[in-house]
Amino acid sequence: MADLSPSLTANPNPEVWISPAAEHTIHVRTGKVELGQGALTALAQIVADGLRVRIERVRMIPASTDGSPNEGYTAGSLSIQHSGAALRAVAAAWHACLLDTASAAFGVTDSLVVEDGVVTHDGRTFTYWDLPADAQPEVGATSPVEYAVVGTSVGRLDIPGRVFGTRRYLQDMRLPDQLFGRVLRPPSRGARLLNVDDTRVRALPGVVTVVHDGDFVGLVADREDVAVRALELLAADCAWKREPSLPDQHDLAGYLRAAPAERAVLVDQGPESDAPPSVEVSFSRPYLAHASIGTACAIAEWHGGRLRVWSHSQGIYQLRAELARWFDIQPDQVVVTHVEGAGCYGHNGADDAAGDAALLAAAVPGRPVHVVWSRQDELGWAPFGPAMAVTVRVTVDDAGRPSHWTHEIWSNGHSGRPASAGSPPLLAAILQAGDTDPVPSTEPPLNRGGGSARNAVPGYRVPNVQVVTNRLATMPLRTSALRSLGAHLNVYAVEAVMDQLAVNADTDPVAYRLALLDDPRGRAVIEAVAEAANWGVGGQVPDTGRGIGYARYKNLGAYCAVVADVEVTSRVTVTRLTIAVDVGLTVNPDGVRNQIEGGAIQALSWTTTEQVRFDAHDVTSRTWEDYPIATFPDVPPIETVIVDRPDLPSLGAGETSLGPTAAAIGNAVRDALGATIHDLPLTAENLMRSL
Repeated sequence: MADLSPSLTANPNPEVWISPAAEHTIHVRTGKVELGQGALTALAQIVADGLRVRIERVRMIPASTDGSPNEGYTAGSLSIQHSGAALRAVAAAWHACLLDTASAAFGVTDSLVVEDGVVTHDGRTFTYWDLPADAQPEVGATSPVEYAVVGTSVGRLDIPGRVFGTRRYLQDMRLPDQLFGRVLRPPSRGARLLNVDDTRVRALPGVVTVVHDGDFVGLVADREDVAVRALELLAADCAWKREPSLPDQHDLAGYLRAAPAERAVLVDQGPESDAPPSVEVSFSRPYLAHASIGTACAIAEWHGGRLRVWSHSQGIYQLRAELARWFDIQPDQVVVTHVEGAGCYGHNGADDAAGDAALLAAAVPGRPVHVVWSRQDELGWAPFGPAMAVTVRVTVDDAGRPSHWTHEIWSNGHSGRPASAGSPPLLAAILQAGDTDPVPSTEPPLNRGGGSARNAVPGYRVPNVQVVTNRLATMPLRTSALRSLGAHLNVYAVEAVMDQLAVNADTDPVAYRLALLDDPRGRAVIEAVAEAANWGVGGQVPDTGRGIGYARYKNLGAYCAVVADVEVTSRVTVTRLTIAVDVGLTVNPDGVRNQIEGGAIQALSWTTTEQVRFDAHDVTSRTWEDYPIATFPDVPPIETVIVDRPDLPSLGAGETSLGPTAAAIGNAVRDALGATIHDLPLTAENLMRSL
């Protein structure tokens, strides 16, 4: 099993993954969940080809801890790499089992062929659905598959249900005897509850109970509108002690560099240079919100000491472990089932909403409690992508090529997911325990992509590289994983420095990169995007600029290069994006384009617009007016070129384009203004500061 997908190594029973089912369908269970990226459609394509059946026969069963394989989180752009590889191997095992069993039944050793799940010989047929109940496929070496479905743009399996309203979101679920819960958030970070007077609220018709436990305050009602009105009344009848606890938003980078931190040298390749750096430049980004259009939601029910939760979590097994630890019960006493809700790209409020629902449901055993977060909850209390500061120091040789590169980072950790910290990280548990200072988030190791140091190692030929991280020991705002983690700012910084080095060497930025890039796949995407964008053709129009950004995601995933065209007036407007990407074998070209272009649009929004705002007490950007995101008029024409590698393993696409897009936009603005912009987002205020 050593050479198999880690998902299959952890879950080696083929019948857990794939099984023939009624009406000549195939049931597929995967630990990966649908978060809006279309991953389940691509996985279904892999199974259809592996079994030699039409994709219409494949049914992707929603993930649940009482029946699905444990594949950890749906994160890190690993669904196709890990789950796809596992399903490919399991499908091959079922295919071999069918052929072996059919050969024995027919009494022949001739080569048999499976067509749409049916083996035919001399007028007789045998199918997956004729296999005995005790059939035991054996996972081994996979046989070559002639792709019929893989490599084609199969329509998303989930779209028809969304269009015609037959697919039910978690927010719309209604279970028998269902109640509705709401949670009262503290008025500021670190606020302590002094007094609760719930007399008026309990007297309201329809209010079932009020839950007060530590600093956690919530209520349960028989109707959603009653719960909303009751929460407003309850807020007026609570007294809190508030003290300022947040840093100066206007000197956030200064705070990050000065705060107590755990310093670590993650990469130390060769000695540091004795010469002063040829280029030394610093960058920063603010806290970023997930800013999901739909807010977090969950349903929980206690029955006979057992807990059932319906959640749109990215990690149903990890959420189960956290809930079991929190309520001091065994994991097998908790079942978490994934139901589609608002999509996400990182650790948003889905797990916290599940914690809210579980704590409220404990007060009304035997009845499910449905919790939906408000917009203020979503923008104010979900974990944020960490604010970051970066300094890059580079020394060049006589030819103008980098000889020494030091990349230093200041940031909170990028992982505060359930079951990943020393004490319960769910928001309800933090409030219940009265923890005014949440446990600082941790960091994934660099060999798995890293967190704040993700893509800090430049992908170019540099003899001596040092990467240093400073993980803050305190966490003024709760942080966790947000799409691409540290790669967003690190790629921006690396590529900004590469552009500066190219200018200093009086060399075209594309030519400069290619001269320092040995990886042929990296070179291919840069060359492809330069050709598609007509790089170097035509003169520059005033107030416009063009820039390039490149990275291999995590330095071990997919390759992406982006050319951005911008216009800079009183604001930065991206007028065109051209993208080239190499994800190995492309399972679904349309799905890859959706992922790559969706990531580029999100990076555009982060890089030009988004920032969490706060005062000394609390987050103040709790509405769309205070936390604007890119809208449809902000989205430019996008051309995506896929460099297909059908002979190579598939690589994830979901997070690949964010760093290169941010870098391309930043370099285009530098091209327009003649100066590198150090602080994100690229607002007029930050442009003027850099100039």
